Amino acid sequence: MEEILAAIPQRPPFLFVDRILSREGNSIATERTLRADEYFFQGHFPGNPIMPGVLLCEACFQTGAILMGAGSQPGLGVVTRIKDTKFKSFARPGDTLTISVTLDDQVDNAFYMSGTIRIADKLILKIIFQAALLPPEQ
Repeated sequence: MEEILAAIPQRPPFLFVDRILSREGNSIATERTLRADEYFFQGHFPGNPIMPGVLLCEACFQTGAILMGAGSQPGLGVVTRIKDTKFKSFARPGDTLTISVTLDDQVDNAFYMSGTIRIADKLILKIIFQAALLPPEQ
């Protein structure tokens, strides 16, 4: 967890990565286990809790930000474009998300990435997104 906290500025309750599983070249895999007491399950949806799709996307973005920081200059990773997002299934309390992100291309401070989230071997999210690395505030 210390490696994650050192790599990105997000903190609980808005941190959606528990641990880094692997990081090789232009790819990274992380994991997040969803607890029944997560704040977002309280209202989405009572009696039938599912993780909001936007937070699944955020888990990919945070994983991508960790990848962006590997061997890079310091800065803040921000999402600048989201496209081709496909939700294939739901994430519920007790599920463990495996989040995989690949850096497909980089031009200056623009990072072009693709990501997936799986529960066990079942694909639940596929996304293509772009992020920028902003310089740290002086």
